[in-house]
Amino acid sequence: MPGDDVLYPPAQYSPFWLLLVLAVLLAIVGVAVLVAVLTRPRRLVTQPAVDGSAVLTQLRVEYGAAIDDVERRVRSGELGARRAHAELSRLMRAFVNEYSGLEAPVLTLQDLVAQGAHPALVDALGRFTYPSLFRRGAPVDPVLGVQAARQVVQSWH
Repeated sequence: MPGDDVLYPPAQYSPFWLLLVLAVLLAIVGVAVLVAVLTRPRRLVTQPAVDGSAVLTQLRVEYGAAIDDVERRVRSGELGARRAHAELSRLMRAFVNEYSGLEAPVLTLQDLVAQGAHPALVDALGRFTYPSLFRRGAPVDPVLGVQAARQVVQSWH
């Protein structure tokens, strides 16, 4: 009644609601911790320092042997001139890509010039590989291409 001065006690909540609120808060904190743990940046594993000259020497040995194999197959007649030039181009470009990171296997000659590729590579591709692969008529002597490929591998910085 509007004029009664009687005080009524506050309604009592069941303990179930208090436990429910605590469980929800605990779940939110647990999810936050889980997200923080799973999304934190991982520590970088440091690798021992690699000697660049040792890597270059190893690549020169490997690619030199592959070029020697192309020369052996050309001299034995097992590999034709055009195929030899294609193989030499693949080897030179793979060597450059593996050592320097330049994506030489997918770049054209003009792209390589624009990227500032080593002059030995540009010269070998321009004088031997491209004319042998893309020109009508007889290809350039593959032994000259082998010498140019060796020059690329040996002169790369």
